[in-house]
Amino acid sequence: MTLPVLDHATAVHFAQLALSHVQREYPNKLDHVLLNDGDAMGPAALHPVFHGSFDWHSCVHGYWLLATLYRTTLANDPHDGTRTRIDALFESQFTAEKMHAEVQYAAHPSRAGFERPYGWAWILALQAELDRHEHDAGRRWAAVLQPLTDVFASRFMAFLPKATYPIRVGTHFSSAFACRLALEYADAAGHTGLSAMVRDAAKRWFLNDHDCQAWEPGGDDFLSSALMEAECMRVVLDRAAFVPWFDAFLPRVLAREPATLFTPAFVSDRSDGKIAHLDGLNLSRAWCWRAIARALPADDARRQVAHDTAVAHLAASLPHVAGDYMGEHWLATFALLALLDR
Repeated sequence: MTLPVLDHATAVHFAQLALSHVQREYPNKLDHVLLNDGDAMGPAALHPVFHGSFDWHSCVHGYWLLATLYRTTLANDPHDGTRTRIDALFESQFTAEKMHAEVQYAAHPSRAGFERPYGWAWILALQAELDRHEHDAGRRWAAVLQPLTDVFASRFMAFLPKATYPIRVGTHFSSAFACRLALEYADAAGHTGLSAMVRDAAKRWFLNDHDCQAWEPGGDDFLSSALMEAECMRVVLDRAAFVPWFDAFLPRVLAREPATLFTPAFVSDRSDGKIAHLDGLNLSRAWCWRAIARALPADDARRQVAHDTAVAHLAASLPHVAGDYMGEHWLATFALLALLDR
């Protein structure tokens, strides 16, 4: 079974989807605490940068998708019209003035729970991506974003020590997903304080887990609570420690048990925003299975099982990243996570 390839045509398709919605203000689902009558404003007034894509966090990771493709798959064709559009978008949106408004909103003490932890994690992932850009414009965009990233890095550091219990779900509140993305930023940026706190929390929560029963999918999951934990621990632990942890966590992979982790979710109605999450579940499972396969020893038979399972999950949902706005405003991000060679 062969994995699909992130070729130029696929990259353009994903980028054009994101370009069509990151500045689309409506429909919009706000995460907004009103502090007074003057706070009754629309998305663009509240969030000059991240007001599109139906909700704030989807807009953030729409920009992550565009920045990633700009640097990778689309970088080899500087005359490509899509890359030019991405460049123009970042130049118009990533300005100090607009980002200052995002910082002022997010930093307000009464909004300490704003987008916790999913949006926090995606801002850090976007910063990690922009920090990889080696051209002047990319460095400028990274510098503009950094003050907002600092707000959410600080929020992580204030929150993690008091988070006694993890949130083991397949939705936005997943502790494992947030830790996974936060570490990508913390390690790359040399933010040793954040890195240590995330690793400490993940080990407190997950290190002793074994024989996972995988009670999933839930009706609106877009993450696998089981596989996301495994992917988190793959990054938290070194390879020598991860393999025995994984052996104990999912001890029957060769038998393809628990069976639900190897079976793509069925999506009955892609116009229903919650049910459409299940396409995201298939794509995020493919991402996790690919990463787990690479972490296992070269002669480990589970590598092929993981690879084949990733292929099956991609086949189930990759054709559906576009078609209805309930999925179209976010699914390409998770398709890109699954297809990227890391």
